[in-house]
Order: sequence, then C-alpha cells, then structure tokens
Amino acid sequence: MMTQSDLDLRETALKEDLKFYFMNPCEKYRARRQIPWKLALQILKILMVTTQLVFFGLSNQLVVSFKEENIVAFKHIFLKGYSGTDEDDYSCSIYTQQDAYDSIFYVINQYRHLKNTSLGTLGYEHEESGLKICKQQYKRGTMLPSNDTLNIDVSTETECILLKPKELIGKKAELELNSSFFNLEFYRLIQVEISFKLQGIALQTIHARELPDCYAFQNTITFNNRAHSGKIKIYFDSDTDIQECKDWHVFNSVLQKNTQYILVFDGFVILSCLASLILCTRSIILAWRLQKRFVNFFLEKYKRCVCYSDRLEFLNGWYVLVIISDVMTIIGSILKMEIKAKNLSSYDVCSILLGTSTLFVWVGVIRYLGYFQTYNVLILTMQASLPKVLRFCCCAGMIYLGYTFCGWIVLGPYHEKFEDLNTVAECLFSLVNGDDMFATFAQIQQKSSLVWMFSRLYLYSFISLFIYMILSLFIALITDSYDTIKKYQQSGFPVTDLHEFLKDHSSAGYRKERTSFPFICCCRRQQSDDNLILIN
Repeated sequence: MMTQSDLDLRETALKEDLKFYFMNPCEKYRARRQIPWKLALQILKILMVTTQLVFFGLSNQLVVSFKEENIVAFKHIFLKGYSGTDEDDYSCSIYTQQDAYDSIFYVINQYRHLKNTSLGTLGYEHEESGLKICKQQYKRGTMLPSNDTLNIDVSTETECILLKPKELIGKKAELELNSSFFNLEFYRLIQVEISFKLQGIALQTIHARELPDCYAFQNTITFNNRAHSGKIKIYFDSDTDIQECKDWHVFNSVLQKNTQYILVFDGFVILSCLASLILCTRSIILAWRLQKRFVNFFLEKYKRCVCYSDRLEFLNGWYVLVIISDVMTIIGSILKMEIKAKNLSSYDVCSILLGTSTLFVWVGVIRYLGYFQTYNVLILTMQASLPKVLRFCCCAGMIYLGYTFCGWIVLGPYHEKFEDLNTVAECLFSLVNGDDMFATFAQIQQKSSLVWMFSRLYLYSFISLFIYMILSLFIALITDSYDTIKKYQQSGFPVTDLHEFLKDHSSAGYRKERTSFPFICCCRRQQSDDNLILIN
C-alpha cells in the first residue's frame, strides 16, 4: 500500500506538471527557462511557407495564362466564324448544311497550314499523329416530316478516319476529302468529333528566370447534333499536359542558378516543417501521457473517473492542425521541387497542398492571439458557438435542399438560373446574401401564368424565411455565446474536476525571477486574466 506521504508527493508533482502544461510559452520560459522553440519555429515557418507560396503562385500564374491564351488562340484559328465570345457553354453554332461542311473543312485546312498560320510556338506531336475525325450516327432510317413518318434504327455506329500531316499535302488529300465519309445524312447524324494533338513551348518563363516548359494540347472539336433541332452546337475542348522537355539547352547560367536557389529554399522549408512535425507530435504524446497520469491518480484518490470534457483539455487541437499543415507542406514542397526540376507537371495537386497548408498555418496564428485577453474573448466565443452553429446549419440545410429541388423541377424550364441543381444552389445562396435579387425576379419567363405566380410565391417565401428568420437566428446563436462568455468572465467560468484539482495549487515557485529579455515576455498576462480559460 502506498503511504499518504507518497501520495501527497505524487499529487504535488502532478499538479506542478499540469500547471506547467497549461501555461503559455512565455510563462513556461519564466517558470523553467524553457525556450519556446515551437513558437519561434512556427513564426519562422509562417514566413517561409508564405514566401514559398508566393514564388509558386507567380510561377503557376505564368502556366495558367499560357494555357488560357493558347485555348483562345485555338478557337480563333480552328473555329470558322468564332466571334471571340462563347455562346453559353458552347463556343459557337451553325444552322445550315453548307455551314457544317464549311466548318469541318475549315478545321482540316487550318490544321494543314498550322505552321504558316499560328503565331505561337506550336507544332505537330509527330509525323505519325494526325487529325482524327469520327462521325457518330444512327445505323439507318428514313424520315418524312411532311407525312409524320419516322423509321429509324436507334442503335448507333461510329466511323473514323485519320488524316496525317503528310497526307494532307497533294492529290491524296483531295481524294480523302472527297470520299463518301464526308457525305453526311444530317437526320441520322448525332455528332462529328475532330481531335488532334499539338506541341508547344512556353518561352515566357525565361523572362521570369525559370526554365521553359513543354506543353501537349489535346484538342477536341465536337459538332453536336443530338437535339436535331436545326442548330448544331460546336464545342471546343482542350486538355493541357505539361511535359518534361526531352532535349533542351538554355545558354544562360542565371536560369540554372535561380532554379538551384529555389530548390535549396524548398529544402529548408521541408526541414523546418519536419522539425515542427516532430516537436508537435512529441507534445501530443507527452500530453497523452500526462492525461493518463491524471486519470489514474484521480481514480485512485477520488474513486471516480474524469469526465470527457476534462480529458479533451489535454487534446491540443492546434497541434493537430499544425501536424496536418506540416505533412501537406512537406508533400507539396517535394512536388514543387520536382516541378521546378521539370520532372513532374502536377500543378493542381501541388497548388491544393501548398494552398491548404498555408491556410492552416495562418489559422494557427489564432492560438497565439488567445494569450491576450481581448482576443481570447472573441476566440472563446467562436469555440463556444461552433457546435450550436453546426447543429443549426444541419436543420437549415434541410429547408435549403427542399427549396433547391423544388426550384430546379418547377422553374428550370423558365429560368436560366434554375436549369441544373448546382446552378440553383448557387443562385439561392446568392439570394441569401442579398445579391442579384431583382435580376432573379425579372428574368423569369412569363409564358405560363401559373409558373410565374408560383415563382413569386417561391422567391418571396425563400427570401423572407432565410434572411429575416434563419439568418437572424444564426446571429442570435453567436450573440448568445458572446454574452455567456462575457458573463463567465465577470462571475467565473464553470469549475470542472480539472480546475478544482488545480485551484488550490500555488504557482509561486514558477515566478522566481523575471527574464532580462523583454521581447520574450511580450505575452505576459496580468493577474486579472487568471480566471480566463485559454484555448488549448
């Protein structure tokens, strides 16, 4: 059996460890001269990760602009009569058979003379590649609209030909273009798809002191006649793939050195994130061990278990956030280094990882603002109101989904903002925020009086319900949490088993001497702040 003195010694040691665990970095330094390495490392990491993101963003901006400008150039080169502005979700449209033939042969002719037409650094993929033309149509049938007669086999067939660059020169090309393949029966025709691949080199990166990228553009032009409405919609789609240049020689040492410097900087970012990951993981493990000590001691002395909320006090959510951020930064930095060395082209994956990790890093700054009383009240309000807000959003979301489905099925044929579910959800969300209200009311077609009256009832009820009632309740939840926190600040927060256990423990032994470095104690709290609960 353990003696009472041993139990008292364990209790005293446990209280000191618990008191030290819940101190902020400046108090820990004053208590045990423990240098806040994690705090200094997080500040350094914020600067490094943000700088890395800016460099990558500037490089990615060149990639995006090169892609977009090439797609616009392709539309002007290969689409006959392209006005420069897309029509809804398609590029342009045609209405006669002659326009269809002219548009198809225009694409072939422009592909044939690409090197003499394009202003960019474009070329064919290789000599064996070419222009692939496929037509999809119903197998057979006859149609006499004057007699309302239709006899058609709905099973489809697809026929394709490949026109190589060499074959498009000379008499052989004329024979190919005059073949029966291009005799289109438009009442059977479903679509014509023309696909070709082009290569390009982005030389603009040289001006940014970066090595050039090689691009592969997989272009597809689709003449869509599925509706058979007398209007063929022409879609232009381009998939861009960034590839490693197989054989390039850039005679400028500045580009090589600049690339090496950036790779070294990315290496330092990886090392700093790795150190932060190790320190935060170590802190979580030590906190779990301390929690286990406290739970076992509380059970041994008071014969009851520690409540769940007290156990959560030991789980530092900020450390979890930092760990996730570090892992994403390390993976993103490795991908960035490979992209910089022209071994990879996963710009989207790298952007998501680096962007999200930087977001988490800056959100983590809130933890250090919580050491100050003014900011701590606001942060505690956010923490206290979050569970209520999430439950409220679940209930409001059910009403929102109901309006979404109802608007889609009823107003879809009469309003462009209600044509599909995604557009309906975005339209209703903009209405909740008070955007574009009059235009939404005015654009409804008045072809059906019943639908027009329903649209007014639908929009008025949705706006009144969400703006005047649901948003007001949403704000009331946050206001109520703020008032509760302010009241707790004056009268004291609810005392849990953990706070009761630490209440009678004096921390005088930690205040032996003040540091001679005033910038380290910038976070020193006043005695009046001791009744506040700090976010862990």
